[in-house]
Amino acid sequence: MRFNKAKCKVLHLGRSNPWYQYRLRDEGIESSAAEKDLGALVDEKLDMSHQCVLTAQKANCILGCIKSSMTGRLREVIVPLCSALVRPHLEPCVQPWSPQHKQDKELLEWVQRRATKMFQELEHLSCEERLRELGLFSLDKRRLWGDLIAAFQYLKGPYRKGGTDFSARPVVKGQGVMVLN
Repeated sequence: MRFNKAKCKVLHLGRSNPWYQYRLRDEGIESSAAEKDLGALVDEKLDMSHQCVLTAQKANCILGCIKSSMTGRLREVIVPLCSALVRPHLEPCVQPWSPQHKQDKELLEWVQRRATKMFQELEHLSCEERLRELGLFSLDKRRLWGDLIAAFQYLKGPYRKGGTDFSARPVVKGQGVMVLN
């Protein structure tokens, strides 16, 4: 199989990285300040702030589409729509790479707060009370829940079910946690 140099870029990580010019045979490989890997934007400082901004924008656009396309604001319709269409965009920001900065966490929570304000009968309540009334958890609590599950799995080792040994392929439930309301 031939190596496709056009699809390859060098991402220099670290503060004191001298930014060497890498080559494949006689041709240099292009350097990049940030690259997308498995859907996450990774930059040279391993800072996920830009990814949080992009994710919040996308989730906010979807939330705006839901808000403008729905004439009624019934909980039975809006909550499942937001859980199915908006939250999956916010939750990858929560578990695999937890937002590092307070403003990133607040930006993601802002989208969720905006979603809970769609219900006029709940507007007078605080965000925590609205989430509780809708049967949802804050992204911060979901992050903690996922961290606890990951720590438990790390301490207890791989799962054994029905006498089957899954040790060749450890089970990580990072995405499974996100399905919870």
